[in-house]
Amino acid sequence: MTDTEIGERIAVGLAALGRPAYINLGRVDALPPGREFEAMREATYDVLDDAYRAGVRWIDVARSYGSSEEFLAGWLADRAHRDVTVSSKWGYRYVGEWKLDAEVHEVKEHTAARFAEQWAETVGLLGKAVSLYQVHSLTVDSPLFTDERLIGALAELAADGVPVGFSTSGPAQADAVRRAFELEVAGTPVFSAVQSTWNLLEPSVGPALAEARAAGKQVLVKETVANGRLVVEPPPVLARIAREHEAGPDAVAIAAVLAQDWRPVAVIGPSSPAQLAENLVAAKAKPTADELSELAALAEEPVAYWRHRSCLGWH
Repeated sequence: MTDTEIGERIAVGLAALGRPAYINLGRVDALPPGREFEAMREATYDVLDDAYRAGVRWIDVARSYGSSEEFLAGWLADRAHRDVTVSSKWGYRYVGEWKLDAEVHEVKEHTAARFAEQWAETVGLLGKAVSLYQVHSLTVDSPLFTDERLIGALAELAADGVPVGFSTSGPAQADAVRRAFELEVAGTPVFSAVQSTWNLLEPSVGPALAEARAAGKQVLVKETVANGRLVVEPPPVLARIAREHEAGPDAVAIAAVLAQDWRPVAVIGPSSPAQLAENLVAAKAKPTADELSELAALAEEPVAYWRHRSCLGWH
């Protein structure tokens, strides 16, 4: 995979770097000791610098990723890069106050008021750099689907030239994807992009994402290594295939995402330059059809997968 292809197919997400606590496994030892604000800013800059040198040109942030938007805005200003695609998300508010032991780290609210508030905050930091604004963690029971005011506001943003998308979570992701892409205002679809969880343990949304891609939608995949589960304790078959490719299990798991026929953008979430370098080996790892078939057998029942994810602690 060339630098150009990396720029088109891989994005770096800042969920693990924009706030001191998160649910990713294998993250703690990769971060600065103490995880003070300025140390985390510096760590973010280091990852972004290395990613840019490697050809990555897409950065994904969110209002709830602590200070991720602030860190990214500062990095863009300092480095004067003009060829970076920026996507962000609204719908969750970060309330952790930079505490590792916060009782609550983020609060979800899909309302027109929250959208207006957070879009203004995002613009205040990133200005016109935002290339995609996404509803954060849209589920089939979200009030968004019946909120005409909110739907209208999203359609207005899209009409103003800012593509609007959504991310999904939970065992019914496929239903949320299909329902969201049916939303229209005056005959025009509201959403043009989706970012869903797809990995070797939870691939159930794949058919819906393939449909979206066939319909011309932008498709991104998050949680490509299952919040670190595929790396910290890789299943034996994944570990074996990784060894055969002289790569880490993370690289092979990400390569499996890149190998999907519906050509998603893989959003990776490294916590350090070293983790980034390991992740980017995915650009060279090429699992065979037989290996991909073996890896497909790792899929868990979606409800069980999401139950396990909900038990991951913030640390």
